[in-house]
Amino acid sequence: MEHIIAELSRYIIVILFALYTFYCFRAFARKTEEGKDRVFYIQRVIILVFHLICSVVLILSHLDDMWKYALLYFLELVFFLFFIKIYQVFYKGLSKLVLNNMMACMMVGFVMLGRLQYNLAIRQLVMASAAMGICLLVPLFIERFTIWEKLGWQYALVGILLLLLVFVIGVDHNGSKNWISIAGIELQPSEFVKILYVFFIAGLLSKTTEFKHIVLITAVAGVHVVILVAEKDLGAALIYFITYLVVLYVATMQVGYLAAGLLAGTGAAVGAYHLFTHVQTRVAAWQDPWADIHVKGYQISQSLFAICTGGFFGMGLGQGIPDTTPVAESDFIFAAISEELGVVFSVCLILVYISSYIMFVNIAMKMKKRFYKLTAFGLSVVFIFQVFLCIGGVIKFIPSTGVTLPLISYGGSSIITTIIIFSIIQGMYVMNGREEAMKIEREEEQDGRRDVRKRRKG
Repeated sequence: MEHIIAELSRYIIVILFALYTFYCFRAFARKTEEGKDRVFYIQRVIILVFHLICSVVLILSHLDDMWKYALLYFLELVFFLFFIKIYQVFYKGLSKLVLNNMMACMMVGFVMLGRLQYNLAIRQLVMASAAMGICLLVPLFIERFTIWEKLGWQYALVGILLLLLVFVIGVDHNGSKNWISIAGIELQPSEFVKILYVFFIAGLLSKTTEFKHIVLITAVAGVHVVILVAEKDLGAALIYFITYLVVLYVATMQVGYLAAGLLAGTGAAVGAYHLFTHVQTRVAAWQDPWADIHVKGYQISQSLFAICTGGFFGMGLGQGIPDTTPVAESDFIFAAISEELGVVFSVCLILVYISSYIMFVNIAMKMKKRFYKLTAFGLSVVFIFQVFLCIGGVIKFIPSTGVTLPLISYGGSSIITTIIIFSIIQGMYVMNGREEAMKIEREEEQDGRRDVRKRRKG
């Protein structure tokens, strides 16, 4: 019976998510606000139906603990409905597509984590709720405090100190010492610092792009990257490096800086390969995982097996064996999704991420202040490049770098940081919308005054 339900539901799940993805891009074609609102409403209904079907499958596949999974469904449903409503109160005039995509990805994450391990789903839900609650205050901070663009070096100082903290109270995870433990709670400083890092480079590059100034900023940005390499956090180091290059290019529009950065990055990658054995191990596993399938290539080979086993429509939720892939709940959750929900679902998920990135770039382009524009561009690169590194490593397109899939992978630091990134960009969108509305009101008032004067003269 369970197998029949899973078999039927897997097609419905894929079709629903494909429809959701279609409406992500359909929203761009809608010209009127009424048309867009209709699309966004349909998206939310699709998310709710998708979540309901997945939850029913999980409940029926865990009859001994069905009350636990029924409770999990109820809590996730409350989370979705509450924050969809309250978020729009605090972010008046927000981008509904960005909000829908954020919630959709989190619901996919809740479903997969509930499938893998009940406790992980509960913890993720708690951390996401706390992050969403905190981020309700973001619009207030963006609008009422103008100090953010005046700072620059302060962001860098705080960020570097936080990164160095792992050498004092750091905890080793999977060969990388990039975690700290405070009162039993483990956090990854590099996740939070990347937001400060973007503020740092955006704040300084928005003031001037003189060569001497750029050299100094580049040196300090390089310190961030070197510290991360020393921590063996290669994924974060790459994100920081690429983000700086993109923001620098956007700020200066000088192809020479971009070319020099890529050349320097290539040289640094070659040097890291010869200096660090763990880099050599990951490259060897990427080149030929079958040569040492039981040790070095075990993780990536299991990931590829899982993706191939799932096929186009997956084996069905709860019907696969994702536990055979190491860290399937975090770094390799994309393999678990592909195995049970299918390659079509996975491709749609990538497209949802891309639609979010497109919206981020659109928001950045509309920002009037240079600081906010560069910040939005930087945060968008942080987001999409992390998606690329995670999925690229899982499918063997690039060597695995050990980064999580935003909003879906298990991890408090990761989901909190990504929610903050979404909220900051939403806050900028709201602020820009209000400025545009005020500008239109002023123009209308001026036009009205001109009409009155003309009538008096007439």
